[in-house]
Amino acid sequence: MDKIPKKNQMIKKLKKLFLNYNIDGYLIPKNDEFFSEFASPDRLKTISNFSGSYGLALILKNQNHLFVDGRYTLQAKKQSGNKFQIHQIPFTGPQKILSRKDKILSLGFDPKLFTNYKLNRLVGKKHKLIPIHENLVDKISLSKKNKNINYFYILSQKITGNTTKRKIDELLKILKKRKIDNIFISAPENVAWLLNLRGGDNPNAPIPNCKIIITNKKEIYFFSGFHEIANIKKKNFYNKFKFYRLNNLFEIITKLDGKYFCVDNNTCSIFNENIIKSKFIIKNVNDPCYFLKSIKNKVEIKNMKQAHIYDGVALTKFLYWIKKTNIKNLDEIKVEKKLESFRKKNKKYLYPSFNTIAGSGPNGAIIHYRANKYSNRSLKKNELLLCDSGGQYKYGTTDVTRTICFSKPSKLIKNIFTRVLKGHISVATTNLNKIKKGSEIDKRARKWLRDINLDYAHGTGHGVGFFLNVHEGPQSISKYNNVTLKKGMILSNEPGYYKENKFGIRIENLIYVSEENNKLKFKNLTMAPIEKELINFSLLNKEEKNYLFKYNLEIYSNISKYLNKKEKIWLQNLI
Repeated sequence: MDKIPKKNQMIKKLKKLFLNYNIDGYLIPKNDEFFSEFASPDRLKTISNFSGSYGLALILKNQNHLFVDGRYTLQAKKQSGNKFQIHQIPFTGPQKILSRKDKILSLGFDPKLFTNYKLNRLVGKKHKLIPIHENLVDKISLSKKNKNINYFYILSQKITGNTTKRKIDELLKILKKRKIDNIFISAPENVAWLLNLRGGDNPNAPIPNCKIIITNKKEIYFFSGFHEIANIKKKNFYNKFKFYRLNNLFEIITKLDGKYFCVDNNTCSIFNENIIKSKFIIKNVNDPCYFLKSIKNKVEIKNMKQAHIYDGVALTKFLYWIKKTNIKNLDEIKVEKKLESFRKKNKKYLYPSFNTIAGSGPNGAIIHYRANKYSNRSLKKNELLLCDSGGQYKYGTTDVTRTICFSKPSKLIKNIFTRVLKGHISVATTNLNKIKKGSEIDKRARKWLRDINLDYAHGTGHGVGFFLNVHEGPQSISKYNNVTLKKGMILSNEPGYYKENKFGIRIENLIYVSEENNKLKFKNLTMAPIEKELINFSLLNKEEKNYLFKYNLEIYSNISKYLNKKEKIWLQNLI
């Protein structure tokens, strides 16, 4: 997988720099200075070849360690296992490895890429942390910076359902209650939500790379690249803003009034926090925008529903096509391109919301797999295909996984798939008036697999943004998430099971919290059929069968008018 040459030379070059900076090791996170889901540049991949969305490298003089979570252990072993010791967080973190060292080590890090919270949690206090203000991976890397200008643009209230003024007023009310004078909003997706702003600095989400300060006097200081803001400066509303380059933060901080400054633990870098700390008392709290953003209004939900109808049409056409095609001539990359071609037929489609996962047979067991020319496998009749994909549409974000078979599956496969389906249905039919937290719902999803001593190494569901990141918090369906679910929140519902070197199974829909007659319930956004041939109906009870019938009928009602005659008949037969 992802065979990129000369990684050995790069690691050697990096270690040669240790002497110059008097350090024993160097920490390399996945994120860039904006802490976005998709890093640019991706320094972790540059040094390790690991391409997953979460990870951390610890390079010591005589050892190389790579830390990933359960989604990526197989992928990390394949991509980086020849040069790195692979560890799974939270079972083994950097602190555990470093605790074994008798000598106190000096560890270098880039202060623009770490928060104080993250660094202390990962490394602890035993060893000496040395901030190095020039990134050592950049110093040895020959990769060229992207010179394209990604202009920012404003979304109208008709799309977002709310004005920037109302959002800012709501935020300032929260800050006033907490007696906070100023807030540094360091997460670009939160700036995007607050200002109804979008951009093109992320390959899979319309994120504008920027940060802002808002004072209790409603002054707004906007930090970004200067060329990107050319279009938004022309808008009347933005005439009230003061625009600065990213490196002007210190200059502005010295001019601001007040005592308390709010910074976010998760996205305010040590570099920026130290600048703010030079004048203000820091209050480390979660940026309130995360929670405010998570509750979608009626207009956002309406737009998301429409995007999922578009996406459901594309995916259903793809499923019909692949089931009726001679798969002898297909491989994972061809499948990925074909699915993309179906989405591209819709004029509202922009680009994928993440890199498509099309894993055939054993590759399906790699949870966040991505096919390339080295790993690409031909499809085989007796193997499953796991296809996880999504799109960014005007205006909505989608994410859906379907597991597909091409021949009569074994009893084992059918039984496991059906237990995954039972977990999926258990989530979708949760009584949200009694069970209100993701950690409690997560148990319902895993129950049917755990009854036969099986499980999966990822959360059951993540929050999803409105025409923003496909992964967003604070809500999720996972073992440790205790955020109370509220009306308007959108999540994924994706239990699965993975047999290393054999197969992967996952069923994923996006769902949202709806309110009817003062009662909360989940409703499906995703409009694509689930593989009927993989279901052992004898394992389903009456309520589960009824759920499937209603779901398939809803799909047919929403998308059949966009299908041709043969596709309609095929979909109708699934009801």
